[in-house]
Amino acid sequence: MTRMGKPVAYIEAITERYRKLGYEPYRWFRRDGAPAWTAVTKPLAESRLGVLSTAGGYVRGQVAFHYKDDTSLRAIPKATPRDQLRFAHLTENYLVGPRRDPNCMLPLEPLRRLEAEGVIGEVVDPVLTCMGGVYSQRRVREEMIPAVKAHFQAAKIDLALLEPM
Repeated sequence: MTRMGKPVAYIEAITERYRKLGYEPYRWFRRDGAPAWTAVTKPLAESRLGVLSTAGGYVRGQVAFHYKDDTSLRAIPKATPRDQLRFAHLTENYLVGPRRDPNCMLPLEPLRRLEAEGVIGEVVDPVLTCMGGVYSQRRVREEMIPAVKAHFQAAKIDLALLEPM
C-alpha cells in the first residue's frame, strides 16, 4: 500500500521497470491451483511462530546475499539488536526503509514485544531471511522451499509469518 492507502500495482510496475531497462519480460510465477489451507488449531498466545523475511536481511559479520539467484538462507537470532542488521537486495532503492528501520522488513523488536506480552506464545529462534528476488523458479522450488520447510518442521512451528520485501 502507498501512504495514501491505494494499492501498489507491484507486478505491473516491476514489469514496466524491467522493460525500460531492456530486460527480457519477467516470468511471474502462476500457481496452478488454490494454495493448500490448514486451519489454525490453537490460539496465537499458545503458538510457536516461525518467521521468514524475503528482504535479504543478515547480521553484521554474516555473508551478504548475492544479487542473482541466491537461494541461501540466513539464520538471524531473534535477540539481534537493530544496529547489527544489514540488508542486501537486488533492488537497492527498496532498501532505504529497512536501512533506516529494520523492523519494517524484519520486525524483530515488535515480535519480541508481542512475545513478552503473551500475544505470541513463542517466536522461534532463529528467524530466517532470504533474497526475495530469485529469478529461477526451479531453484526456489528445489532448494529454497525445502530448506525453509525443513527448518520450520524441525522447529515444530504452529504458524508461519512471511514478511515479503
